[in-house]
Amino acid sequence: MKTLEEQFYEYAVVPVVVLDDADDAAPLAEALIKGGLPCAEVTFRTEAAEESIRIMSEKYPEMLVGAGTVLTTEQVDRAVAAGAKFIVSPGFDPEIVDYCMEKNIPVFPGCVSPSEVAQAVKRGLKVVKFFPAEQAGGLAMLKAMAAPYTMLKFMPTGGINTKNLKEYLGFSKILCCGGSWMVKGDMIKNKEFDKITEMTREATELAAAARRS
Repeated sequence: MKTLEEQFYEYAVVPVVVLDDADDAAPLAEALIKGGLPCAEVTFRTEAAEESIRIMSEKYPEMLVGAGTVLTTEQVDRAVAAGAKFIVSPGFDPEIVDYCMEKNIPVFPGCVSPSEVAQAVKRGLKVVKFFPAEQAGGLAMLKAMAAPYTMLKFMPTGGINTKNLKEYLGFSKILCCGGSWMVKGDMIKNKEFDKITEMTREATELAAAARRS
């Protein structure tokens, strides 16, 4: 059985999904699987998020489904009960991190400063999210911030797309990148699942090339 970190490294890209209608969850999951990315971070900022996680987890047990934009411990409980295998928060919230760690729930808090990274290291976390990546200084900022923390890996998210993915994945401290360009809200609303599959496949090919180089 592969660890969560091994799965993330293998996928290299984690689609960050916003679902307004739970009816779109199953066809979206299928589109991602067909495109070679059986993985999704479903953001908890919509009413449909919880049910979408449940549908994806139950219909596609081979899929690695997590909850993103988790802001409270109550949302942690709801997400995990629905089938989320990991929790992602946009910032470093000690309450959420400690709560997840007590319950052995994998958690990836957002960190954008050395002070936040230090808090993660202090708690024994091995992987953190770097968010919002591009807006916070991009790869140059991440490289500078990562230098003292040799034991830590990062999941940059925010502003990553086909133009800069290869550059990000070329940095050894990056476990995987979060991205929404292949699962844009308009494409989901318009039921363009074939296009999502196509763009997901393109992302996996790009990621595989980046890992090889």
